[in-house]
Amino acid sequence: MSNLENLRKQAKLYLRWHRERYFPVAAQIRWFLARFRDLPHREVLDTDFKLSEAQELVARKHGFESWPALIKGIETMTESTASSAGAPLIIAAEPQLFVSDIKISCRFFVNELGFKVGFSYGKPPFCAQVIRDGGRLNLRKVSGPVFDSSFRARERDALSATLTLDDIKPLFLEFQNAGVSFHQPLKTEPWGVRTFIVKDPDGNLICFAGGAL
Repeated sequence: MSNLENLRKQAKLYLRWHRERYFPVAAQIRWFLARFRDLPHREVLDTDFKLSEAQELVARKHGFESWPALIKGIETMTESTASSAGAPLIIAAEPQLFVSDIKISCRFFVNELGFKVGFSYGKPPFCAQVIRDGGRLNLRKVSGPVFDSSFRARERDALSATLTLDDIKPLFLEFQNAGVSFHQPLKTEPWGVRTFIVKDPDGNLICFAGGAL
């Protein structure tokens, strides 16, 4: 967790992005704040967005119900933890997948893998984000095939993204029951992690990994 001053800066940054109509922030506002969830992205940017709402957004991204709850959580941290809290903190990673058709890719992730579309931008769309729980994948349209045949022949198992879980088997069974085609079924790697791999319509390999047996 970042320290309080950094968290306040994060909230002010979200507020500024909203005022500047930075499109991706609308997706995060809709995802974390329920009262915005049914609004289209452009209406989110048109609606008044207060600092208190930006602070709530930061709190929810850190796993707290509200800004006061986040503050209380910081106050109850141990002294040793607090002493290291001033260092910059990477909160999450959002891998970018290159795809040939945003609509087809979104349909795959939603219908096959149970994701939701966080946002889709452009007419026709050239970028999007798909979300499932804490996992976020950014999709970026490119012209032509994403991978040439010689690359996949040489690098059959080259991954585009890895998503981690606390318990991987239930998700594997969910995908299996839904008829998802696996590039690699569930297995235990030599280093102890359990993984399975799914291939998207463009040949991107997405690895799901978890340690629970």
